[in-house]
Amino acid sequence: MLYSYKAIKEGKTETKTIDAGSEQEVISYLKERDFIPVEIKVSRSNQLLFLESIVDRVGFNDIVDLTRQLAIMLNAGLTIVDSLDILEKQITKIPVKRLIAEIDKEVKGGNSLSLALKKYPQHFSNLYIALVRSGEASGKLNDILLKLSDNLEKQREFRSKLKGAMIYPAVIISAMFIVMFIMVTFVLPKMLELYKSFDVELPITTQILITVSSFSQQFWPFIIIGTVGAIFFLRRYIKTQRGHLLFDNLSFKLPLLNNLIKKSALVDSTRTLAILVGAGVSILDALNIVIDTTTNSIFKNSFKNIYKKVEKGESMGNAMMEEQVFPPIFVQMTMVGENTGHLDDTLARLSKYFEFESEAAIKTITTLIEPAVLVLLGVGVGFLVFAVITPIYKLTSSFQ
Repeated sequence: MLYSYKAIKEGKTETKTIDAGSEQEVISYLKERDFIPVEIKVSRSNQLLFLESIVDRVGFNDIVDLTRQLAIMLNAGLTIVDSLDILEKQITKIPVKRLIAEIDKEVKGGNSLSLALKKYPQHFSNLYIALVRSGEASGKLNDILLKLSDNLEKQREFRSKLKGAMIYPAVIISAMFIVMFIMVTFVLPKMLELYKSFDVELPITTQILITVSSFSQQFWPFIIIGTVGAIFFLRRYIKTQRGHLLFDNLSFKLPLLNNLIKKSALVDSTRTLAILVGAGVSILDALNIVIDTTTNSIFKNSFKNIYKKVEKGESMGNAMMEEQVFPPIFVQMTMVGENTGHLDDTLARLSKYFEFESEAAIKTITTLIEPAVLVLLGVGVGFLVFAVITPIYKLTSSFQ
């Protein structure tokens, strides 16, 4: 629930709105920060509630930081309960604070940490829970959490690089289409209307622009609604099993991007397998978790096939050989790791190799996309200028 409060500290007044479970939770939050509560009331702004639910929630970065802090405390010799108590007092973000309090309550009630985490699948993946369970069983929870926090931080860094590479072209192309739509719909029609009153043959580019502009001017509300609706239904369709498979198949055929998509999927898969095998999880259980955590449906189906073959007694390397999506180096190195008994180390090296390859692909794409976007922008602007200026030149020539 959303609460707004007014509090005083050293003569200064603070007025804010926060998400909390109860009024008492708000009071406890203020006391921990040495504030004296003056007024606390339930906020009735639905718009503010919506914004807060987006901004102030438990995100991936919160889980990464929480895992690292917990790992450090356990390695320092603290117990799980003590570590959770300290984290609950230390963290100021209310949703994260509440999550830790609920986990702490479960652990104090006699449940293991893995069982407590299992109640929050929206925050903790199957991989996370399986590794914690493995650490509890082996008595090396502190080491497992350190490896897990390293893995999560690498994921965060890698995701950040991927997003950074795609944001620039996405913003530029979106802005270009929006500006062109505004120009064609609201600006150019007034100018192009003048050409119809002159008895001069208009070039094909101008005729195309007039047709598009007239259509856009008459039906622009339907164009906007149709575009938004198409994006909405497309996103819904991609979330279905059939749509996701079709989208992944198409992405594998995109020039430049296909290599990056394949390598980035392999980074997560190999890293997950490496950390699971290194933690003592069986190959079958590790493959099952990889199937759950892999977002690319093509690789997911391939790992399902591998799981069935390994379940029948076939080695993972031989099972991978029959799948076309895996590069030869992945298959060969996996077989070497199985034969030498160092599969976890081999997979960890493969993960680093694919990460290096992905970063190289990101740099290549970034280098090529910027001039490509500028060329596309130039072509669009050039077409508009040519379609508008050419009739003016013909008109001035006819007057002479």
